[in-house]
Amino acid sequence: MPVPVMSDHHPSRFARFQESLLARLLKYPALFHFVRRIFLVFTLLREQRFRQHWQSFVIAKRRAFRNMMDKRRYQKVFWKQSGYADLLETLAAGKGVARAEDLAFPHVEKPTVSIIIPCYGKVDYTLRCLTSLAAVPPTASCEIIVVEDASGDPEAAQLHKVKGITYIDRQQNLGFLRSCNEAATHARGNYIFLLNNDTYVMPGAIDRLVELLCARPDAGMVGSRLLYADGVQQEAGGIIWQDGTAWNYGRRDILCKPEYCYVREVDYISGAAIMLSRSLWNELGGFDEHYLPAYCEDSDLAFRVRQKGLKVLYQPESWIIHYEGVSHGTDVNTGVKAYQVENSRKLKERWKDVLDREHFANATQVMRARDKAKNRQIVLMVDHRLPEPDRDAGSRSMLSFIDALHASGRVVKFWPHDRLADPAYTDLLQRRGVEVLHGMTGLDFKGWLRENGADVDLAFLSRPSVAVHYIDLLRQHTLAPLLFYGHDLHFARLKMEADRTHNVLQHKFAEQQLQQELTVWRSVDCALYPSQDELDAINALEHGLPVAHLSPYAFSVAQNRASVPAAQSGILFVAGFAHAPNVDAALWFCKEILPHILAAKPDVTVTLVGANPTQEVKNLSGGAVRVTGFVTDEVLADYYAKARVSVAPLRFGAGVKLKVVESMQAGVPIVTTSVGAQGLRGLDGALEVQDDPAEFARAVLRFLDDDAAWRMRSDQQIAYVNRTFSVAAQQRDMESAIATATQNRTARVKQ
Repeated sequence: MPVPVMSDHHPSRFARFQESLLARLLKYPALFHFVRRIFLVFTLLREQRFRQHWQSFVIAKRRAFRNMMDKRRYQKVFWKQSGYADLLETLAAGKGVARAEDLAFPHVEKPTVSIIIPCYGKVDYTLRCLTSLAAVPPTASCEIIVVEDASGDPEAAQLHKVKGITYIDRQQNLGFLRSCNEAATHARGNYIFLLNNDTYVMPGAIDRLVELLCARPDAGMVGSRLLYADGVQQEAGGIIWQDGTAWNYGRRDILCKPEYCYVREVDYISGAAIMLSRSLWNELGGFDEHYLPAYCEDSDLAFRVRQKGLKVLYQPESWIIHYEGVSHGTDVNTGVKAYQVENSRKLKERWKDVLDREHFANATQVMRARDKAKNRQIVLMVDHRLPEPDRDAGSRSMLSFIDALHASGRVVKFWPHDRLADPAYTDLLQRRGVEVLHGMTGLDFKGWLRENGADVDLAFLSRPSVAVHYIDLLRQHTLAPLLFYGHDLHFARLKMEADRTHNVLQHKFAEQQLQQELTVWRSVDCALYPSQDELDAINALEHGLPVAHLSPYAFSVAQNRASVPAAQSGILFVAGFAHAPNVDAALWFCKEILPHILAAKPDVTVTLVGANPTQEVKNLSGGAVRVTGFVTDEVLADYYAKARVSVAPLRFGAGVKLKVVESMQAGVPIVTTSVGAQGLRGLDGALEVQDDPAEFARAVLRFLDDDAAWRMRSDQQIAYVNRTFSVAAQQRDMESAIATATQNRTARVKQ
């Protein structure tokens, strides 16, 4: 979905306070004009400081009004783009609620989710909630348990007419907490979803929660993003401070700001829409009756989930409209709502040690607080754009680094240099728990660092052409160690290309690239490269630079292939053709190597797979050659499963090649050149390396014809990748690099 772009104006803290105050005053015209008259009196004194304050007041008034209108505009654009604008208008008009007798739900013998809806009168809201569940049923199978807690509302009898639900009409009032606990004893699903009756479930909300619990074994409880009836954000996860008070984080702010759009660990999630496994619910004993009759039981449940070693996660893609205050009002001095104050005190007393140890003083270090990062490092990662792992090897490396950092318990923020937010790749990171700081932040990098730099514990920069724009600003605004990942030696790759093409300008460009890379290496606390070859080359250029190895890929342990593909399965070349070395490789293979192969096997086929094929590459298509263009990871896996031989005929380039390692991991014998084998040490015969076209062709033919040779090489390749490019190996490299960078940063600060 396209994302609206915010203004890049950055007011001071005092100006922001004025804007906040004025945004409220604008809602009450009489009060606003009273305050305005006071300022007019001050101006009569004709003192400079009062004139300055009045001018500041006028500017802040205009800015507050503009920001208020901006929020409304962003809100309108967001919902229009989401496709739900008409639905919100229908709900705002009080329409779209089905009659009880028209609602019917299928009976499910073994439900995945048990939806528990506690009610105390307010039948119109309950029917609206049920209407939302019937309008777009979840993909996950569900049972619905509605419990009416003896409200005495005669309208409640309507709920008997709803077909397919379990309706419990209590004769004695138990209160909200006990009512939920008792209703849960009737649940049969794998998961319990506690849902207030004063809610409207947006399409996909329940499925997103189930998917998150399935995808994250460390998750104990997950919850939704709550919205007001007009589509304005109500809560994006909750923060609990050391004094026991809480924030509904993101209240009335713009929904599509990056800080609200990624899966993250939170202190608590409002009990209006929370999901956890039925087994965990039973193990914990449900809501604790210490908080009878209601309030803070959801926060206490979150603390007890964490006590079991599990996490409470906020799912931004699960949207629930919550008609706040319908059940018990909003006045904390009357009725059941009065228990909110008393139970907040109980919560603080029970969890005082945890609050002191893991939480922050009220309204301080908000970025850390929202991520539960008091005892976790925050990593800021910068690259030229969002990782596109199905399109290029560098992206695959960056994504594996993100996973390694997350696995170590760190929080990752990603700043794309182009500031763009491609929905597919933004979602890929946000679902991993990464905040993507695209253009919707409303701040440039310097502005973001002014606000958050003190909380950045580690910076991870990628590519020399990107890193040079960020190093000085990071040094000015943070004490974070700087890691730099170079992917390959850019100058060496450019020089090889220049030598092959005899291009004088390309030689000059390679020299400029060398100077840029030297500048980066000298400025960061540790420069990382995928192989020892690069480290040796850097040390040869300038001894003593802080460099270290970081494995570029992390594969799960692969098993040996069960069978040998048929010889006619053909030859596979996988590459991203926006990269010049791959274009040259495809042309060289088809023009100088393939004729030798076709002379021996005229029926052989060659498939060139990869994104962005140039016209030169497209022109190769025909006869024995097929050019596919971009394919998904699933389709690529199928190509590897069926291919007999893989090739990587590179004549220039640098770094460890994903296309080579990926083919080895898939167990497809690969023939490559000495350039393609760069950085791969300790092969011990696990890779076929040939630079002569005729010899290259003979190696391909051997694997096409000889099943025994194919089997032996396939097993050797898989064993090599399992040994060299494992998840554990990459994590060890990462921790070692961070330790080195931290040590070097400390030494720099002391100088």
